[in-house]
Amino acid sequence: MLAIIGGSGLTKLSNLDVTYRKATRTPYGEPSGALTFGKIRGRDVIFLARHGYGHTIPPHEVNYRANIWALQQEGVKQVISVASVGGIRADLVPGTLVVPDQILDYTWGRPSTFFDGGGDGPVVHVDFTHPYSEPLRQAILQAARACGEPIVDGGVYAATQGPRLETAAEVRRLERDGADMVGMTGMPEAVLARELELQYATIAVVVNYAAGKGDSADGIPFDQIESALQDTVARARRVLEELVVAL
Repeated sequence: MLAIIGGSGLTKLSNLDVTYRKATRTPYGEPSGALTFGKIRGRDVIFLARHGYGHTIPPHEVNYRANIWALQQEGVKQVISVASVGGIRADLVPGTLVVPDQILDYTWGRPSTFFDGGGDGPVVHVDFTHPYSEPLRQAILQAARACGEPIVDGGVYAATQGPRLETAAEVRRLERDGADMVGMTGMPEAVLARELELQYATIAVVVNYAAGKGDSADGIPFDQIESALQDTVARARRVLEELVVAL
């Protein structure tokens, strides 16, 4: 089964024919909200709003472990994350959809593993060389082509702590480190999915230039973000609908 985790601008799926909602608890506490079960063009999908259905949970307070655990317990095998980002690389202008292929993690203090040393089990390491599922990435790209939506293949997602946005100097550092875009929710979500052996990939929605770039040179233009977010998320929904049918 496929799960979609929606970020900012995607607290619900308008193309999801909702069947029922299920509140659940996990050994790691409660997820961000009830799991929404439904169908997209006849295919079963579970949807979860990462920040809660009222967008009330900041990125550093999201219970990522509970979210991923709850989805896995419902039989989910594939997870698509939709996440808003700021564009660092010159071609990642507001309104761009990207399917990143690498991650840089600058978060701290977030519970980031299911293998935290409790009990008598052995230490477990997971291979994270390629943090996203390549078959799932390719499926997203193919779905975008099928529905005629332009999308960028590849890029390095820098995950920062939030909830504040970055300084211009921090963005310059991220760029020197090789980051192409910056967001706040890519980690530990991706590695938790890997630990539970779930296929995981992200559709990144570029809603603004990162601090110090483009029209964010002197500050983030918040008044422009909402329109960019809504327009680009609508395009992401079309890709998701095509993807669900193809999987």
